[in-house]
Amino acid sequence: MATLDDIKLILGDVLQLGDKVDSFTADTGLLGEIAEFDSMAVVSVITSIEDNYGITVDDDEIDADTFETIGSLTAFVESKL
Repeated sequence: MATLDDIKLILGDVLQLGDKVDSFTADTGLLGEIAEFDSMAVVSVITSIEDNYGITVDDDEIDADTFETIGSLTAFVESKL
């Protein structure tokens, strides 16, 4: 099961955000909200999620809604498990 805290840790690690992730909530925006979260970061986050959870994310499953907030990303990962 993916938790919000798990996804925050992945984002913090991949984006090298340090303690900044401690203040993130489910409503924290990703695309367009976190400067470090660009197209390359999306790929890195997906790869990290796949590695951490042993899942595969197909290209057609990735859309802007998935990466709108930390909560939407967490819900996506939970749906894949």
